[in-house]
Amino acid sequence: MTRLFYCLVLATISACLPLSHAPAQEVSENAARTYVIPIDGMIERGLLYVLRRSFSKAKTEGADTIILHMNTPGGKVNVTEDIIRMLIALPENITTYTFIDKDALSAGSLIALATRHIYMSPGSRIGASAIVTPFGDIEEGDMKEKHLSSLIALVRSATERNHHDPALAEAMIRRSEEYKIGDEILCEEGELLTLTELQAEKIIGEGEDARPLLSAGTVTTLDELLEKIGQSDRTIVRIESTWSEEVARWIELFGILFLIGGILGLYIEFKIPGFGLPGITGILCLGVFFWGHHVAGLAGMEELIIFFVGLTLLAIEIFVIPGFGITGISGIALIMTALTMAMVQHYPGTPWFEAPTGDLQSAVIRMSIALMTSFLAMVLLARILPETHSFRRLMLTKSVGRDEGYQASHNEPELVGKAGFAETDLHPSGIALVENKRLSVVAQGAYISKGTSIVIAEAHGNRIVVTESSGAAGQETA
Repeated sequence: MTRLFYCLVLATISACLPLSHAPAQEVSENAARTYVIPIDGMIERGLLYVLRRSFSKAKTEGADTIILHMNTPGGKVNVTEDIIRMLIALPENITTYTFIDKDALSAGSLIALATRHIYMSPGSRIGASAIVTPFGDIEEGDMKEKHLSSLIALVRSATERNHHDPALAEAMIRRSEEYKIGDEILCEEGELLTLTELQAEKIIGEGEDARPLLSAGTVTTLDELLEKIGQSDRTIVRIESTWSEEVARWIELFGILFLIGGILGLYIEFKIPGFGLPGITGILCLGVFFWGHHVAGLAGMEELIIFFVGLTLLAIEIFVIPGFGITGISGIALIMTALTMAMVQHYPGTPWFEAPTGDLQSAVIRMSIALMTSFLAMVLLARILPETHSFRRLMLTKSVGRDEGYQASHNEPELVGKAGFAETDLHPSGIALVENKRLSVVAQGAYISKGTSIVIAEAHGNRIVVTESSGAAGQETA
């Protein structure tokens, strides 16, 4: 039970570490507020939590302007869709801007299109929003069209609300679309549309219909943008991610590696005696996994409780109940459920066990990958570990025998052929008297009754095999 104690203590400490918070900025009560929210790096579920917190704070404090300060290569489609819906759901009195500081690629470009005004910095880019997997472009056929169609419908709704060109957005997502302005082709069919800041601010149309293609202008810094839109003298609230949120975003991004590390660490710990580094490493990996997902708004106390209950049941099965049955199976099932649910996005106001189908499928896939990878690593370690110097120090590899003076039992080959009689019934084991010595023997073949003459047929260590003798039964004489 010592291992279970360490597991519970370390995991509880990891999950309950206090979270740091960015220092609150002082703002006057009646001042108009402009919120600046960074979107930097990969777009994943940890960022979704930060944006939800920031939007909620902006609405509560009466902000009328939100600026997304963006530099991203893209990210997850389902997270992007959630962010777009959050932008669409903002009150109409809040004006949204995106300042593209370098890149708004892939998912970033779609989020930018969901804001009312877009400004870009010199040398920046926007576009290239095709749906891809870690192994390349998304699969062909009906499944590809299904993904594209649903995404394009959402982006079209956002772009129309913000007076951007839906066809431009579709050319960023779908390779089959050609995009041109007048006779100028900006994107050939079969390519994805990506615009520079000069192309994006190009004026199209004439007279009263003249407007920028996408970008409202090019500015060098955020302060220059604030001055250009007439908000340099306002109260600017710059949202900063807490250190815990930043760490949690990376943990969530590489969560599958922590899962694999936790499973492998505990596996190695159970394969070696005592409690040491592998067990501590495995527990810390799972603790970091839960902590990161908790900070990112994914794992709640419900998942932690389920995990601890499953861990307790598994420990009871291993240390208390002989064999392996329903207790151990239930423990493993609860642990797997907790780890899977910790990777599912939770939405405010909904029960913890309700999850979007897409998020649940993604979590199940990640869990399956972690289990398969861990299993393969276990097989590999089972072959490699016994050959390593550290592991061999824990094993008895030297064999000793009679030549070195060691003997598991006394061997008496000279007993073979000697006669005696059965002092007890042999069925098949019992006691025989041979040369006035009482020996524990085993009858070969049939039952031998008490008093029957016997002869020793085999003698291997402490196993002496006897057979019935043709001599008369009775007390042996010298």
